[in-house]
Amino acid sequence: MGPLEVFAGAGFVREAGPAVVSGQEAGVLGLVSQAVAAPVAGPGGRLVAAALAGVVLIVVAITWARLHAFVSLALGALVAGAVAGLPMGKVIESFSSGFGDTAAGVGTLIALGAMFGGLLAGSGGAETIVSAIVARPGRRSLPWAMAGVGALIGLPMFFEIGLVLLMPVVFLVARRTGLPLVRVGLPALAGLSAMHGLVPPHPGPLVAVDALKADLGVTLGLGVVVAVPVVVLAGPVLSRYAARWVPVMAPEVDAEVGAEVDRSRVRSAQGAGARADGPGAAAAGGGGGPQGRDGDAGSGGAEAASRRGGVGAVEGVRRPSLVVTLATVLLPVVLMMGKAVADLALAQGAPARVVLDFAGTPLVALLVAVLVAVFTLGVGAGLDRAGIAGCLERSLGPVAGVLLIVAAGGGFKQTLVDSGIGTLVAGWAREGGVPVVVLAWLVAVSIRLVTGSATVATVTASGIVAPLVVGLGSAQTSLVVLAVGAGSLFFSHVNDAGFWLVKEYLGVSVGQTVRTWSVMESVISVAGLVLVLGLGAVV
Repeated sequence: MGPLEVFAGAGFVREAGPAVVSGQEAGVLGLVSQAVAAPVAGPGGRLVAAALAGVVLIVVAITWARLHAFVSLALGALVAGAVAGLPMGKVIESFSSGFGDTAAGVGTLIALGAMFGGLLAGSGGAETIVSAIVARPGRRSLPWAMAGVGALIGLPMFFEIGLVLLMPVVFLVARRTGLPLVRVGLPALAGLSAMHGLVPPHPGPLVAVDALKADLGVTLGLGVVVAVPVVVLAGPVLSRYAARWVPVMAPEVDAEVGAEVDRSRVRSAQGAGARADGPGAAAAGGGGGPQGRDGDAGSGGAEAASRRGGVGAVEGVRRPSLVVTLATVLLPVVLMMGKAVADLALAQGAPARVVLDFAGTPLVALLVAVLVAVFTLGVGAGLDRAGIAGCLERSLGPVAGVLLIVAAGGGFKQTLVDSGIGTLVAGWAREGGVPVVVLAWLVAVSIRLVTGSATVATVTASGIVAPLVVGLGSAQTSLVVLAVGAGSLFFSHVNDAGFWLVKEYLGVSVGQTVRTWSVMESVISVAGLVLVLGLGAVV
């Protein structure tokens, strides 16, 4: 059977409906399994056909049928399992198991991270950080300051919410200094994007950590080590040249708004993902998530967040001090890294190690951070109990789509694992001498380019390369996580809703967006891989 027939089979299965199939639908999937797998010589060929059929269906469903990524991943898992020859009951069991395990292990962390970000924005703490960093630097140091702002805001916040929060500051700084918009804005975007792809507790790195059974504290520490030079290279350094390629200045001040952003541009940016001629719009349609850049989680996230108060301070609050805000933001990072250091430096059973192991557990660290933020950012900003509750509740709505996608990705990953394709790929990689880090990056890049989704690229690549990390040390496994994250950011283009969001905010053409945003994403991805390979030689 040729590739076109396999595609047709995948397209036919796409019409089968939701993940819970009837007996008739199971029969159809069984027939597709036999038709695709029968001509393939040997069990290895059948497993390859299964993985390809699942990935092809996901790609077709997202890019052509414009289905939500959650539905696409569920259907891809069913087809992959059927083509691999697994009984349909086993396929559904694998998907459900992976869905539940991922939702339990990662979903709670995403929810807590969103609540922490909601308090940071609602209290005005994010504005405190921005104001303090951009208040003093001169013209030459402003791009470096904006990169720092993007990285700090990007540490606890989802990409799209950070983008909506920072763009008014970018416009204001560019107008006051007369610097090109790209010179100021690209460093901030680099900080946001690098943190999003490389540093937990963002959903992508968390999914990879969970799938590859990596140590979160070690991954966090190495992720920061990789992210800092990547942000410098893709931000202040690249923006020096990108500003010459795209010499766009900030728009005039809208008198009615004050000194923020041209209102029509904000409206068009908030709806950009829905107009994107790619999977971002389709996947985002019902997601409402905060990661429009992924093409899988709601371009409406920015609009919904700003409409509900998800970004920007609640009216009437007094902003917390910079010291209090920074201490609160860095608390979960310190706790998780403290656990990693304790595991390396302290003896098993030592009282200090026991305490740090408990406090540095991701769930505990983020829960403690949220509780502390309730007092330092919530009560400290003058919010009453209703105001604090409102910040927490509003923060959860935009991440619902992300939670479903991440959990479905876990289900797809588990189906691939149970089919045996991961073990097969691991054997080929060992025989061919392909470094695990390079293979993980290449798989993530290929899926990112086709689907436009960083999250789909992360969860799919993690499932495929999971068997390759068996036997690796903690640090090496964390480097594979970072390689997947770096690959998932490669060359955002027209099938990514984030591409359109950035285009509309900056007010530039498609070609100019490619020369700035897309190039920046590629620099982050390639530089991230190079740094990961360098760290692999010394850790």
